[in-house]
Amino acid sequence: MCGGPGSRLDARVEKPLLPVGGRPMVDRVADALAGSRIETTLAVVSPHAPETAEHVRGDLGLPAIETPGDGYVEDLGTALGELGGDAPVLTVVADLPLLEDEVVDDVLDVYFGGPGESDATASLAVYVPAALKRQLGLSVDESRTKRGRELAPTGLNVVGAVADSGGERVHVSHDARLAINVNRPNDAEAAEALL
Repeated sequence: MCGGPGSRLDARVEKPLLPVGGRPMVDRVADALAGSRIETTLAVVSPHAPETAEHVRGDLGLPAIETPGDGYVEDLGTALGELGGDAPVLTVVADLPLLEDEVVDDVLDVYFGGPGESDATASLAVYVPAALKRQLGLSVDESRTKRGRELAPTGLNVVGAVADSGGERVHVSHDARLAINVNRPNDAEAAEALL
């Protein structure tokens, strides 16, 4: 998911193209996916980030799905509609610059739980404790109370093969690499420091 303009970030470039450690965040996420067990990576782009769309298609060589740019949930729905719904889909936002292939594979392990153990119609929502984000000096723009704890979504999820048929499972990770969503300038500074 790389179609957001990044208005809260107040950067000179579109959010996915913001460099962290000298490389655009979207490149770092693409590398993590390429090194993982994920078979196919598609970029979900919007009219709000035309330079990003050009970059992912040209420089990264990724096929892209065009969305109207109506917001994350709406654009995700558009992308999932184009993909069909016959297999689970891992979704990841482009502002997770510390994401690494083993983190992606760990989430896949949680989802599939071993051969034949997963309900492929269920979705998996990945969260980190909001306290971890605050401890790292990060913004907490959204949180939910689950199991009596304040949790923040990571932007890495698995959408089940048939959306909403199997419900949603929750996975809580304490991995700082999933806590670093770059939404504001202080988040970018924290990402640089942790890198």
